[in-house]
Amino acid sequence: KVQQYTLIIQATDMEGNPTYGLSNTATAVIAVTDVNDNPPEFTAMTFYGEVPENRVDVIVANLTVTDKDQPHTPAWNAMYRMTGGDPTGRFAILTDPNSNDGLVTVVKPIDFETNRMFVLTVAAENQVPLAKGIQHPPQSTATVSITVIDVNESPYFVPNPKLVRQEEGLLAGSTLTTFTAQDPDRYMQQTSLRYSKLSDPANWLKIDPVNGQITTTAVLDRESIYVQNNMYNATFLASDNGIPPMSGTGTLQIYLLDINDNAPQVNPKEATTCETLQPNAINITAVDPDIDPNAGPFAFELPDTPASIKRNWTIVRISGDHAQLSLRIRFLEAGIYDVPIVITDSGNPHASSTSVLKVKVCQCDINGDCTDVDRIVGAGLGTGAIIAILLCIIILLILVLMFVVWMKRRDKERQAKQLLIDPEDDVRDNILKYDEEGGGEEDQDYDLSQLQQPDTVEPDAIKPVGIRRLDERPIHAEPQYPVRSAAPHPGDIGDFINEGLKAADNDPTAPPYDSLLVFDYEGSGSTAGSLSSLNSSSSGGEQDYDYLNDWGPRFKKLADMYGGGDD
Repeated sequence: KVQQYTLIIQATDMEGNPTYGLSNTATAVIAVTDVNDNPPEFTAMTFYGEVPENRVDVIVANLTVTDKDQPHTPAWNAMYRMTGGDPTGRFAILTDPNSNDGLVTVVKPIDFETNRMFVLTVAAENQVPLAKGIQHPPQSTATVSITVIDVNESPYFVPNPKLVRQEEGLLAGSTLTTFTAQDPDRYMQQTSLRYSKLSDPANWLKIDPVNGQITTTAVLDRESIYVQNNMYNATFLASDNGIPPMSGTGTLQIYLLDINDNAPQVNPKEATTCETLQPNAINITAVDPDIDPNAGPFAFELPDTPASIKRNWTIVRISGDHAQLSLRIRFLEAGIYDVPIVITDSGNPHASSTSVLKVKVCQCDINGDCTDVDRIVGAGLGTGAIIAILLCIIILLILVLMFVVWMKRRDKERQAKQLLIDPEDDVRDNILKYDEEGGGEEDQDYDLSQLQQPDTVEPDAIKPVGIRRLDERPIHAEPQYPVRSAAPHPGDIGDFINEGLKAADNDPTAPPYDSLLVFDYEGSGSTAGSLSSLNSSSSGGEQDYDYLNDWGPRFKKLADMYGGGDD
């Protein structure tokens, strides 16, 4: 109630005689030190909260307490603990250091179908015990009622993963197994689950969307690249129609048992030996994709036909998987020979195949090395060499096509760039092609009558008297141009050209006419008058044109006309 007392003390001598005694005062400040004499007390007897199922790390209830001791001291700080109602430890209570409240938190998932409600009993006490002599109980208790909310949960497959053992070779359309899931939401109104395929690397399976029955769509093959250690994995999906819809996945593991469905093959496919009897052994190996007991040991033998095979060759098994092929005769001509070898495995029933071994027989030196490999290789190409040649040809064709496409694209880009440039803005020295070669005024299909006879468009009142502009072809007899003979002598070409030039110069009917060419009619009555009164000879009479003689033969004519003096 009172944290501090301030006292004023007065002292008086002469036994406190107020008349003759002298006195003085002093101040005494007494601070009351708090002790834990008040335990925390809950503000309510019951607290309520709710939490969705399967949620963790969420606060579901806030517990409030009061404590009359000094705040933020050990006598005021509250500690909360669970005293009942949580045997599996799904809840925890933390203390808020600022408000001293207790925060009830979910630390483990809660299943609605298992527990719909929790009633917890909690106690609160201080960090330090109560002081001696205090009659209050050291702690306060309350009840926390927590309701679990049902939510839509994902269905789950049982078991997951599911293992099925099956022999390979199961035909398409066969029933393999049934893989179903369960919906944990027993109290929700939902229809049955729907199934679908999520992952099937080899596309061998399909699942019925209603009952989860799995059937094959292709033959199961243990030797497939999608099978690892005889195990094939496929993943399926189960979905409900809740709000929101939920789904769960399950893995089906198929352990494929081997059957003898593969015949052994010879390895390698090609070998080289000498044309003489010694040394000529070729080591070969049988390869079978199957596993025991459908693989080795293998049996090696040569076929009866053609007869030349057993006559020229012999084969001996040296181990369960290996054999040696050698010449039976002393000499075999160099070349390439196809030797068929029959290989049989140990399966039940047995599987066998005839593999062809391509043997290159060659001349050898004393060390057993071929000395005429080039000649034998030229006699025939192996499969690898043919494949390499075909690949080179395909690559070359692709490069040629890419080059052609690149050239066409570059031409299109160049044309596009040219179209973007305005010819008037192009400052480069280009040759402009117009494709127009007009031959003069007679080649122009224009009506010049309006320009030649302007009086037809002007009224008589404003037409000047006695003025008429004409640009008409003179009426004269057309001269006879020289005709060149069909097969002239090469020496008369110059004479023919000169005669034709002279005839054209003397032809008054040939354009351009020696007359006034009217390009545009600008009306009559110009205030400037006529320019015909200007005399060009008188205007330049005082000019000295003798320097034209120094300008070369091109100006000789001008020099003769103007630089010759008065003549």
